[in-house]
Amino acid sequence: MGGYSKVMGDFSEVVEAADKLTPEEQEVLINILNRRLANRRRSELAKDVQDAQQEFQRGGCEPKTPDQLIKEILS
Repeated sequence: MGGYSKVMGDFSEVVEAADKLTPEEQEVLINILNRRLANRRRSELAKDVQDAQQEFQRGGCEPKTPDQLIKEILS
């Protein structure tokens, strides 16, 4: 099976397995997945902030006021 087909096959298997869970188990699974997604987003945001701080320290950007940013965007 190719890459995309395999992923979709795996995904279908996961969905089918979830359908076999009790409603309570499905809720627990949803909560687990939601927590994992939130943690992943939090980690990605922390990395973005760290990257931006490093770029700023290297002089890769300069501080600007919101008005300056709007002017730059609209020009």
